[in-house]
Amino acid sequence: MGDLRGFLKLARQNSQYREVCERIEDFKDIYKLRPEKQSQEQASRCMDCGTPFCHWACPIGNYIPEWNDYVFHGNWKAALVLLEATNNLAEITGRVCPALCEYACVLGLNDDAVTIRENELAVIEFGFKNGLIKSNHIEHRTGKKIAVVGSGPAGLSCAAQLNRAGHNVVIFERDDKPGGILRYGIPDFKLEKNLLDRRIDLWQEEGIVFKTGIDVGKDYPAKKLLDEFDAVCLAGGSRVPRDLKIEGRELKGIYFAMDYLMQSNRRVAGHKIPKNELIEAKGKKVMVIGGGDTGADCVGTAHRQGASCVVQIEVLPKPFECRTKDYPWPKYPLLLKTSSSHEEGGERHWAVLTKRFIGEGGFVKKISCAKVEFEEANGKTCPVMKEISGSEFEIEADLVILAVGFLHPEHSGLLGDLGVEFDKCGNVKTDENYKTSVKNVFSAGDMRRGQSLVVWAISEGRRSAYFMDKYLMGDSNLPIM
Repeated sequence: MGDLRGFLKLARQNSQYREVCERIEDFKDIYKLRPEKQSQEQASRCMDCGTPFCHWACPIGNYIPEWNDYVFHGNWKAALVLLEATNNLAEITGRVCPALCEYACVLGLNDDAVTIRENELAVIEFGFKNGLIKSNHIEHRTGKKIAVVGSGPAGLSCAAQLNRAGHNVVIFERDDKPGGILRYGIPDFKLEKNLLDRRIDLWQEEGIVFKTGIDVGKDYPAKKLLDEFDAVCLAGGSRVPRDLKIEGRELKGIYFAMDYLMQSNRRVAGHKIPKNELIEAKGKKVMVIGGGDTGADCVGTAHRQGASCVVQIEVLPKPFECRTKDYPWPKYPLLLKTSSSHEEGGERHWAVLTKRFIGEGGFVKKISCAKVEFEEANGKTCPVMKEISGSEFEIEADLVILAVGFLHPEHSGLLGDLGVEFDKCGNVKTDENYKTSVKNVFSAGDMRRGQSLVVWAISEGRRSAYFMDKYLMGDSNLPIM
């Protein structure tokens, strides 16, 4: 490293956001990109560890110490080459990844970790700003045709890798534009869609064909898919939401989080939503059930739509703010997360059980809740949840958003027509080479591993591309990560 004592001289500088009073008035990017000089200074804190555990924690194996060193020395082009060697969507992970790598940073043992995610974002945006990121001309084509079903991060990464290997790749997407959860699941204030479009435009220039508005299995028969392509990758995500089947669930005003977020993103993109289908938080008391990232996105969206108040509840206990013995370094710890959405207002409550929805005139008006505690079991099972006697209370709400996760991919339609096997969780079952039970059909991403992070989806897409290339050609020059 150029400065072996950089971490002793400089403190960590976290992401900078636009002021709350300004940003809740629109859906524009909340982040402030920091100056290049500041990124170079922050990169100097990377210690060039003998064993860089950040590699171990990163699902795509980013060359983190190496490109940090290049950034510190101002060699942005070399840093970009290394970054793009492992990550097809660094402009996305640089904004929405929870930075598993930072929790495994060796510096984090007794100091604040290196700002790896912000450094990554600085590198990729430097590349776009200075015209260093261009479409690649594919010199040789293999003649093999590959279909990728689903254009989320797994499908996009898989297609990008297979296209670079020389295969002719077609991506099918049932929505009107490609991107999957990146386009319609993540709010614009965290990920503006022009950032996604500029990358997709490059891939189109490289030869990838995007066919949108096609629901494969319905608009495009499964048999035709198998007949026309040499191999298929199923990357349609995990879209069946977990429901909360309690008394009053039939009341109007209760929606799944993804339905709410997808509609909001479409409205921001200029789509006109029929009045009778509108999910609108303006002037309403909003309750978000579920304390994860999706729930936080719903909180931020409700603020921007003008909710009169927002309350978020979670059935699990409030996480610790520091590591506990259950999550020693370098494991990813379950810690209290305060997102940009939480900083914008609202209330959060933990260890709260939703018991029933209370309505008036067919619409939800209140939620009956109770406090719970978790008792340690015999060490062989998870802690047991127990309702605290006499703790029941009510919260007023006329818009309820269910953000309690997803079960598995949709089984009807394409997956059912293909006859693929499912694992015990209902996900598409594959072998160690990402191959399903159906000949020439592979799977990757949430559809295969269950609901997970964007960075894991990218990893899945890249790995599946390697095994598909090897399957078709007998060998592969693609990286396995």
